[in-house]
Amino acid sequence: MKLRITTLVEDTAGGRGILAEHGLAFWIELGARKILFDTGQGLVLMGNARQLGVHLEQAEAVIISHGHYDHTGGLSETLRLTRQARVYAHPAALAPKYARNTDGSSREIGIPSLNEQNIRKQADLILTEKPVEIGEGFFLTGPVPRRTDFEDVGGQFFTDAACLQPDALVDDQAAFIETPGGTVVILGCAHAGVINTLDYIRELTGKRSIHTVLGGMHLLAAGSVRKHKTVEGLCRIDARRLIPCHCTGFAALAWLWHAFPDQCTPCHAGTVFDWNE
Repeated sequence: MKLRITTLVEDTAGGRGILAEHGLAFWIELGARKILFDTGQGLVLMGNARQLGVHLEQAEAVIISHGHYDHTGGLSETLRLTRQARVYAHPAALAPKYARNTDGSSREIGIPSLNEQNIRKQADLILTEKPVEIGEGFFLTGPVPRRTDFEDVGGQFFTDAACLQPDALVDDQAAFIETPGGTVVILGCAHAGVINTLDYIRELTGKRSIHTVLGGMHLLAAGSVRKHKTVEGLCRIDARRLIPCHCTGFAALAWLWHAFPDQCTPCHAGTVFDWNE
């Protein structure tokens, strides 16, 4: 079955008329199925989709990798277009979310303009508290077990404005698609840790080989120990193609490209990936 993934939103852009923003959104075509994975901030999603010939109103499912604004900001406008789509999200993605600023103050970083009630009025909301199959070899991990000793959520995240209650980001989930050539993994931010996520997917798939890892790896604040151990983990997992982007961060991107020069591929907004095995 043919798989095509179009990068609608990313921190960088390539191609005439394509715009960038800090965020992520992928348009997934799996056979006849059309799925939107994340929605960016909502500032460039619609324009990029038009420019790339993507018809968002055809989405039968909208996946929310986690509840941060740069992955959910376009959800409200998307739901006005789709009407009948299913929205897949962990319950914690719908809860308030904050980040602590360097001066000790906080900023809200949760889903803009929507709550669970609003979403349910416009879509069939499916809460992903465990792995779920959407169909035709397309799965969501649900919450990812945290087993490594070197991965954390990657920042100062909280569930309250006073920044007293740390947010473990249990809502963080990834998608994975079974192809004849191996598993294709789609990450939002991998707040659970990219190695935790990939190991869990291999567990869920009976140790099947991973063909591609695509998406944000949230290594922006990673020190050298975490970067070293992430590279070691990726060597062990031995994916054929790595497509890190968004919150991976420039320093970690350079680190990964140096470690895996033959496996890394760029991922600007406007990039289209095909799997035809």
